[in-house]
Amino acid sequence: MNVPAAWYLVLAALLFGVGAFGVLTRRSALIMFMCIELMLNAVNLTFVTFSRTLGDIGGQASVFFVMVVAAAEVTVGLGIVVAVFRRRNSTSVDELSELKG
Repeated sequence: MNVPAAWYLVLAALLFGVGAFGVLTRRSALIMFMCIELMLNAVNLTFVTFSRTLGDIGGQASVFFVMVVAAAEVTVGLGIVVAVFRRRNSTSVDELSELKG
């Protein structure tokens, strides 16, 4: 049973939309990081879909690099969020804007 590529692209668009909505509406830094990861995974799904459709492995290689960058982003971002939480007892992005110099 073959699933058409359009279905994967629609799913990726829905996932990206949910992630973008979460980034724009949520104020918690942890939720925002999860939404950004959801958006990155939606882009990965489109890369794999086009790679499969075109018969080229370039899209899958790009997904590998995007996943490596996403893992590094989560590591650094989570470290920053934990450090801020220990100091302020909150992960609200609105409160972090007070840290501007």
